[in-house]
Amino acid sequence: MTIALITGASSGIGEATARRLAREPGMQLVLVARREDRLQALAAELGNATHLAVDLTADDAPVRVLAHLEEHHGGKLHLLVNNAGAAWRGNFADVGYENVRKTMELNFDAVVRLTEALLPLLRASAPSSIVNIGSTAGQVARAGSASYSASKFALHGWSDGLHLEEKDNGVHVGVVKPGFIRTEGFPATELPSLIVSTPDKVAEAIVDCWHGRAERFVPRPYRLAAVLRILAPGLNRRVLSGGGASRLTTKTGADAASG
Repeated sequence: MTIALITGASSGIGEATARRLAREPGMQLVLVARREDRLQALAAELGNATHLAVDLTADDAPVRVLAHLEEHHGGKLHLLVNNAGAAWRGNFADVGYENVRKTMELNFDAVVRLTEALLPLLRASAPSSIVNIGSTAGQVARAGSASYSASKFALHGWSDGLHLEEKDNGVHVGVVKPGFIRTEGFPATELPSLIVSTPDKVAEAIVDCWHGRAERFVPRPYRLAAVLRILAPGLNRRVLSGGGASRLTTKTGADAASG
């Protein structure tokens, strides 16, 4: 039996990932988010799932998740998908440090705190994997989203270092880096379909990283933006400063704030 825990599982990428993983033989899911009604309905529909409603920024959230795994799943965990996250847009001069603080609290600090609590289970259950949901915005920053980009830049760097630290313990760490993903909070109807992907495709990328991939961009061509940022940073800034993309909102696939 494989135990997989997904945060931000009540909608968007998290829900799509739960549905995708539920098709795997011997899979037992643990669905975590804030909205209990949605979690309960999804768990009942899938059949092979338990759920826990919790705000991952709460002080006791990691302990509660750990206790749930110990009570309902024998303290086993083979896959942790850190998906919950959100973006609150605004220029730094207008929204200030408070916007940075709350964005980092959810998108980075909550991920680190939960991973710290569950890492002993992942080691004991090895071979196991952690898949962190980053963002193309963690490679290329846009105006109005500096706080969001900061949280995802931090997540990417931490994930790479964590993989190097834990690979000898049998714990793989992969990162999925979505671009514009069509979700309930971001219908993306004003964007060309070529540059917008779906939660189902992100879910497939998560499966790839579960099975050993270091990272996946979704859609795949978004990797070019990361390459441009490295090879031609000045050109990258000119392109972004003149584009309508700077006015768009992006989310990692959870709900407005942690699912």
